[in-house]
Amino acid sequence: MPPTPEPGHGGFIVVKLDDLLHERRMTLTELAERVGLTLANLSILKTGKAKAIRFSTLEAICRELRCQPGDLLAYGDAASFKPRT
Repeated sequence: MPPTPEPGHGGFIVVKLDDLLHERRMTLTELAERVGLTLANLSILKTGKAKAIRFSTLEAICRELRCQPGDLLAYGDAASFKPRT
């Protein structure tokens, strides 16, 4: 789920971890074990609540999900933001 854009900001980063996990038929718990992160921290990333990500974490996730960083992260602007109902 994309975060709600903050007032005055034109865009936001969308984390597509949920889509990749679904495509790879992998659980968040399994990925957390493989990359050495806590389930809580990976959940923060998955829900778009993270404010930053280390390159080492991004590398580990991409290694385990066999993807590119661009498969995991995308940029969305406020004009394309549609809150889920």
